[in-house]
Amino acid sequence: MKNFQIIILIVFIIGAIVGILVFSGTIPLGDKDNEEGSGGTVVLWGTMKSADIAFAVEDFNRTNNVYNLQYVEKRAETFDQDLLEALASGVGPDLFIISNDLVYKYSNKILTIPYKSYPIAVFKQNFVGAGEVFLNSLGAMAFPLAVDPMVMYYSRSMLDSNNIVYPPETWDQLGALAPVLGRKDESRKILKSAVALGQFSNVRHAKDIMAMLFMQAGNPIVAERSGSFISVLDQSTATYNPEAILEAYTAFANPMKEVYSWNKSLQNSQDAFSAENLVFYFGYATELRSLVEKNPNQNFMVAPMPQIPGSQAKLTFGRVTGVAVSSASKNLNSAFLVASLLSTSNFGGEFAKAMGAAPARRELLTATPEDSYQPVFYSSALIARSWLDPSPIDSNEIFQGMVEKVLSNNLNPSQAIREGSSKLNLLLIR
Repeated sequence: MKNFQIIILIVFIIGAIVGILVFSGTIPLGDKDNEEGSGGTVVLWGTMKSADIAFAVEDFNRTNNVYNLQYVEKRAETFDQDLLEALASGVGPDLFIISNDLVYKYSNKILTIPYKSYPIAVFKQNFVGAGEVFLNSLGAMAFPLAVDPMVMYYSRSMLDSNNIVYPPETWDQLGALAPVLGRKDESRKILKSAVALGQFSNVRHAKDIMAMLFMQAGNPIVAERSGSFISVLDQSTATYNPEAILEAYTAFANPMKEVYSWNKSLQNSQDAFSAENLVFYFGYATELRSLVEKNPNQNFMVAPMPQIPGSQAKLTFGRVTGVAVSSASKNLNSAFLVASLLSTSNFGGEFAKAMGAAPARRELLTATPEDSYQPVFYSSALIARSWLDPSPIDSNEIFQGMVEKVLSNNLNPSQAIREGSSKLNLLLIR
């Protein structure tokens, strides 16, 4: 038994060394020396349609023919449960595509790649900052493939008709435009809105918008302390406190405020934008296709998300997709090497393209497509950040509760933030 453990340890160390050489470029990708001692079939699970990434999978297998990458398409609605059941029964995949809002949940089922095998400096050199949501104090839980940044879609027609040349660059500028671009009748009923903020249930991506605002103010929401993750949502930063952020957000749904531009009786913000009843819509790069399909005649463009005035660093929210190695894989060495190859080869770029997102690998962002939207998507991917969401459904309820309790005057912003932070801490308890 002892000899068997020693052999396993030696195999893993050899794989780790090869991994370092692959990542550093010492061993060229696809070189036969890299293939020695590993190979075979590696199964990858994901929710993207097989047809959409068939070319990327075929190209990978052709370039790295010592491996046979098999992609298994799963339904997004049941992926979570399917994966948990498969891993529990020992028949799960070697690799699986994972998003930033599921990595915490699966962290105990992922092979964390230690920094000795993949130095943190190499990770940061290779991938955009949003990918760092996959890092913890021990190593990398996944290798980033794509970043779906939040951007500001805006109606050119509505700006032009109001003699506004450029979209706002800061939240202050946006607030100043809210009463100018909005339309209300004599009873203060909203007919057209400048921006969908303040409410929660009918604001698409409300949690992500709020998370972005906290992070723009310097609050990471969740942080690692002594090997454990805790909520820091209620902690103030050098220049902003979270209560002020929540108060500023809810002001857009307060009829007594000048920026009042949204209420819960209005339609979903994405639908309102496509119906040309909303000037600014905060959405993701991957929504471009559906926005065009909803209203092919709509004259809209895209701009970076507004920033806090005077902020030294720009930031937007980003959904990050990566590839993780299952700790239950029966072929860990090959799974580890294939995961590294997927993130450092053409696969990442083709995967992001199929998603409609931006690639997570920095060097792929240097070749910006020449169209009306991609330059903003690519530049936004560079400044995108995310947070370690312990449970997407539960945290959504927490953020919604903060907003609705402030709007109903059940809690003041300070009390709502403290309550929300306490509930987040409960989700983070293992």
